[in-house]
Amino acid sequence: AVSDSSSRKRGPGLAVGRLKFDSSLCCSFRPSQAAADARGRAGHQSAAASNLSGLSLQEAQQILNISKLSREEIQKNFDHLFKVNDKSVGGSFYLQSKVVRAKERLDEELKIQAQDENEKRQKPKT
Repeated sequence: AVSDSSSRKRGPGLAVGRLKFDSSLCCSFRPSQAAADARGRAGHQSAAASNLSGLSLQEAQQILNISKLSREEIQKNFDHLFKVNDKSVGGSFYLQSKVVRAKERLDEELKIQAQDENEKRQKPKT
């Protein structure tokens, strides 16, 4: 009986504590939700591209040694790394496939960025 009465006393206090926690979580979540909304569709597409390729944007940039997204730099580094990792010259098929996946991921990111820029240009300024 003692444990029943003590749990009843703590019960409502915990519920109030949970309500306060939930409301504070909600308030702290709003700014990050707004930022996510501001990123819009491009952020979702980029995340989807990471899931499909199995590489994050950062991983792909590291594999091809790219600091900024430039079509020319991506192609130059891809050509070099693909060539030196060719199995016929003693390279690794595994590493060569990573280079291919990294290029595909970066190409997809360039495509997403181009679509995002086109959408920004087409939106009427208010």
